[in-house]
This record gives sequence, C-alpha cells and structure tokens, in this order.
Amino acid sequence: MSGMPKMFSSERVSNKLFEVDFSAVVAVDFGTTCSGFAYSHCINPETQVNTSFPGQVVQKTNTVLQYDDKLQVEAWGYPALAKEPKRKRRIEEEKRPIELFKLHLADLKKKPELPDGLNYKKAITDYLRQMQILIMETVNRRWPGLSLSEIRFVFTIPAGWVNIPEAAAIHCLNIIESHGLEIGDTFLVCDCGGGTVDLTMRTCVEKDQLEEETIPTMGICGSTYVDKEFIKFLEKCVGIDAIRKFKEMHYGQLQYMIQNFFNLRVKNNFKDDPKKFKTIEFDIDQYCPKLKQYVSEEIQKELDENDWIIELYYNDVKAMFDPIVDKILKLIQNQLNSNPKITCSAIFVVGGFAESPYLISKIRKTFDRYVRKIAVPTNPITSVLKGAVDYGLNKEAVKIRVLPRAYGIEVTNIFKKDIDPIKRQTPDGHIRKFSCLAKRGEKAAPNHKFASTFYPVYPSQTHISFRVLSTNDNNARYCDDAKHVGSLRIELPDVELGLNRPVEFELCFAEEYIRATARNKTNNREYPAVFDYNVDG
Repeated sequence: MSGMPKMFSSERVSNKLFEVDFSAVVAVDFGTTCSGFAYSHCINPETQVNTSFPGQVVQKTNTVLQYDDKLQVEAWGYPALAKEPKRKRRIEEEKRPIELFKLHLADLKKKPELPDGLNYKKAITDYLRQMQILIMETVNRRWPGLSLSEIRFVFTIPAGWVNIPEAAAIHCLNIIESHGLEIGDTFLVCDCGGGTVDLTMRTCVEKDQLEEETIPTMGICGSTYVDKEFIKFLEKCVGIDAIRKFKEMHYGQLQYMIQNFFNLRVKNNFKDDPKKFKTIEFDIDQYCPKLKQYVSEEIQKELDENDWIIELYYNDVKAMFDPIVDKILKLIQNQLNSNPKITCSAIFVVGGFAESPYLISKIRKTFDRYVRKIAVPTNPITSVLKGAVDYGLNKEAVKIRVLPRAYGIEVTNIFKKDIDPIKRQTPDGHIRKFSCLAKRGEKAAPNHKFASTFYPVYPSQTHISFRVLSTNDNNARYCDDAKHVGSLRIELPDVELGLNRPVEFELCFAEEYIRATARNKTNNREYPAVFDYNVDG
C-alpha cells in the first residue's frame, strides 16, 4: 500500500521471505465506503465473516473516521457517520466525519478533501489500526492466545489500482459447478461495491486454478453514486442552497437520512417494474427535521401544504439509478469486447450493489443474449472476503495473469542524429530510451521469465544500474511517462574485457511481487531483487 516502490537487497531475498508459517488467515476488504473482514484457521479452514462492528450487527461497516481537535480517533465505522435526529433542542457543534479517503490511492484528478493537518496515509493507517484491534479481539475469542505474527493477512485491492484482483474470482471458482460451468469455461466477475466497480475475466484451467484472460478494469461508479443522485433530487425539491447548508451543519443527519430512508426503503428494493412500484413517501420531519430551517419561505409554503412529505415516483428513482447503471453496463461491455478470441460463459455479479434488483435486471436484459449464465452468488457482499480467505489458504489458485502495464528498463544507447530527436541527446553523445521486456496485455505465469541481454556503455564501466519502469504504452520509446518500479545495481569487474561483458536481466511476475534478476554472464554471479506492484501515481 506504500507510495514508494519497495526494493529488497540480494541479502534479504530468499524463499523463506514468502513462506512464513501461519496458523490463521484474515482477509480484510478495505473498501471505499464500507469495509469488513473474514477469518479462517488452517487446521479447520471454515471461513467466518465478522458480523459485529461498533454500533452495528452487519457484515461490513462504513469506511469512516471521526477525529477530535488533536486528530485522535474518536469513533470509526457507522458511529462516526450517521447521527439520528434528536428530539431535544440542544446546541452542539457537529464534527464532519472523514470518508472516501481511500480514493486518494486512485489516479483521480479530483480527490476528496481532507482537513488541514490530516493526510490520507494517516487516515488509512488510523482506520486499519482500529480494524486490527477489532480483528485481534475477534480471533482471540475464537482461538485464545493467537498472536499477530501467526496470522496471514490478505488485503483486497481494486482492479484499477493494483494489477492482481483475485478474491471475487476465487470465490466464484468455488461455485462454478453449481452454475453449470466446467473446466475450460471463461467467466466475468463484476464486483459492484459502494465506491468502485471492479471487473476481471478468468478461465478455469484446472479444478482449483484460474487463468486471467483480460486486463482487470475499474470504474468509479459504485452504489453511493446513486445516493448522490438522490441528493440531487432533493435539491430540486427543497433548493440547492438548503441542501448545501444542511450538509455543512448537520452532515451526520444527512447520512442518517441516506442510510435509514433511501438505502433501506428505496435503493435496496427498487425493481425494474413500473407496474408494481408503489409511490414512496419521504417524511422530512422523521428523517431530517433540521433541514427545514434552511428551506426558503416560498418552498416552505408548498411543503407545509404537503405536511413536509415528498413523494418519490418510479421515474424519479429510475433517474437516480440509470446514470450509474449505464456506466456499469459499459464497463461489462468493454470487458466482453476486450478479447474477441474468448467466449464468456457466465457473469457473476458480487459486492453490496449486487443486491440491487434493478441493477441485476438491467445486466440480464443487456447481456443474456451474449452470455448463457448471469448469476449473483448467495450473500454477494461477502464474496470478496470469502475469496480472499481462500486465496490466503491457497495462493496457487491463480495460475496465469495478464499484465496490466508494460514493464521494462531505462537503457542508454548511442545517439543517432538521423533517427533520434536532437533535444534528447546527452552531452556525451548518448540517448536514454525505454526498453520493453514484458508488454501490457501479455500473459505471465509466476515462473515465466521476461529477459534480455545488455552490455556496458563504456569500456571502463565498473557497474550497471537497472532502473525498472512501467507504462501503459506498449510502444513507448522514451521514459517520460513511465513510472519507477525499482532499481537494481550490479558490479562489473573484468574491465579489461571492455564492452564485451554481457548481463542478462530478467523479470518474473509472482503473486505479490515482481522478481528481478541480473546475471553477469562473464562470472555467472546473480543479483536478485523484488519490487512491489505498487508504483507512485
């Protein structure tokens, strides 16, 4: 999760680094809007999803923090977000909760604002620390004496941020037989969460192994964006200024209204059937009484006549869903079109938003002519958690991946004035270019080596520094837009051999890290290193 790429020296690289003994697996689904965890013991690998969070008995709690004036955590989860309206009139300052801080990890132009003095790394660390406390309390009730060092943690990361989203696909691997799929069949997993929608296409190549077929994709179009459309609807009813002031002064009550009225009574039950839809009454006095004081006199008169009740009709709710659902349908279509050689046999829709009857109906109506099976697993909100636990217990489940970026190194070549741009010439008559070793979209098994041979630039050179880079452009010639993954330096003795000192450099793409190896072919000495998949955005 760190911003800077990690690089381990050759002294630290060994198989033992990644084969740590553990007694239990804990999977943490750290979501944009909601998070949860599940756990299992290695001796009896039955997955348990936690359902006890502060102030709630649910399978996930809100990814929200409440800080005091000294930026110490006062509350987290649901208690930090929603505030039930009080009957007593009392003046109290309502602190704005901190939410959506995970989006700072994404490559977004506009990111959620954070208070002065608080950066997103602290917010993420504080939230996961609170989650860790609850995790240890929970697993120690189940298995007394279990220490932190005995637990293998698995964190789920959205497809667009890190290139190996496994969990939902692995869970679906366990249920494909019940849906009529066989070895060799390909299926698409569409994980619809609160903030993001993540898609990945896999083929079942063996009974318990998957092969990635396409580059995973992500869209910022989760279920909370339907909530935002509901707020826009209210702005038309009570005025933009009224909602703005209410949001500024009583954000907790606004969230209470969304959670307890819109989510429970509207969003979770809305179906693609106008004939059976019954008009829904939104009682402002019941769910957000403090909103009334910000409504203009003209609108107040109109709402007074209706007892401060706003009616929601079918087309009103449909208009809240459609902009978001259309984006999800486009993401699915793009995945299905991304590899024309592959026939997709099934679409599995998971995540909290998968419980929306309207969304599932739209997906089925759009794609049932192309895909023979469109299904929602039982309890789809926990599919990712269960799959992540399975991954922690069996990390060989994903056999082949598709590289989401091109990987290579920066090389120094002799400048050719008839070919190379003059502005790129170095003072000593060279030019720096990107040398691609593994292309975006290429399939990579964990032990497959992407290699090439390189030579020193100068006869007297005593070392080579390999700067590993990644880019979205398979045809990149230069390193301008490439992101730094890590660096590896090797020694080059035998200067008497001049330029004739070949070095083989290779990259392997394992489950959790990129393994780089440089081998001096003159003396056969190897220099290994491993890097994070995460790179600076």
